[in-house]
Amino acid sequence: MAKIGVLGAGTWGIALARMLTVSGHDVTVWSPHGIDALLETRRHKNLPDMVIPEETVLTKSMAEVCGGQEVLLFTVPSIYIRSTAALAAPWVQPGQIAVDAAKGIEEGTLLTMTRVISDELGKAGKAEGVPLVVLSGPTHAEEVARDLPSTIVSASTDPAAARRVQEIFMNTCMRVYTNDDVYGVELCGAVKNIVALAAGISTGMGYGDNAKAALITRGMAEIKRLGTALGCREQTFSGLAGIGDLVVTATSQHSRNNRCGYYIGQGLSVEEAVRKVGMVVEGINALSAAKELAGRCGVEMPITNAVYDIVFHGADPRQAVIDLMSRDKRAETDL
Repeated sequence: MAKIGVLGAGTWGIALARMLTVSGHDVTVWSPHGIDALLETRRHKNLPDMVIPEETVLTKSMAEVCGGQEVLLFTVPSIYIRSTAALAAPWVQPGQIAVDAAKGIEEGTLLTMTRVISDELGKAGKAEGVPLVVLSGPTHAEEVARDLPSTIVSASTDPAAARRVQEIFMNTCMRVYTNDDVYGVELCGAVKNIVALAAGISTGMGYGDNAKAALITRGMAEIKRLGTALGCREQTFSGLAGIGDLVVTATSQHSRNNRCGYYIGQGLSVEEAVRKVGMVVEGINALSAAKELAGRCGVEMPITNAVYDIVFHGADPRQAVIDLMSRDKRAETDL
């Protein structure tokens, strides 16, 4: 049995908290908002068929969620990781494992989420002795909440920490693999959301499975180009955190990014599409950082650039498709 503090009470945080509680762990969930409603109903509005176990502690106290825990699990959206890590830092102690389950790249700094957490812990003099792990893979909260079979990757440069997280999170419904390519795993988790937006836009415009398959395949080629240019291991991109997460995010009805893209393809403005989804759309948050990283590395990412122009410059999606289809001829094996 492990003591786990979950920072964030969104769908992903609550689904994981429930899973860990059912597995016999001692779980406390923190959020500055919405805790009172969860305490009253023991249900999350976006997971209506799931009951939060009575054993799961719900709190608005950062001291309570961090104090005495073996694992601190960050599940807030990527744009709130830095502020949450800064709030948690005074309570973090050596020996605790900080686990990031959010997917994104911070605009401006271009840091992935474990690096953002490390930065904030370092400012508070708390980075020493606190290993960092990232959890990433094809895991929709809606399915984890229903105990449907899922797989995920526990990635860390600290092998013992990766294996400990693997041990804690693994059960008959969740299979966990380890990986030491932390940056590669995090890049996959962030950039695949952009490709999922593209896939949704394509479907919204009425294009079929052929177009979606092409976007997924060539989108992964872009992610791999960027990742290998940044020193990541190529094998990571063919694994669960790579193609596995991309496939589920670009095809599933549960995917916020896919749905948001669909609404854009249907003719809604970006603002209207995000509002209709009703939750954070991480692909939009990742666009600027991914584009800047690609520019710094001299890496070609035409799908990413097309989605960026649609989202931020109001480009016509149909013209973007024509431009993508009309690019210069090349061999598929050219990275």
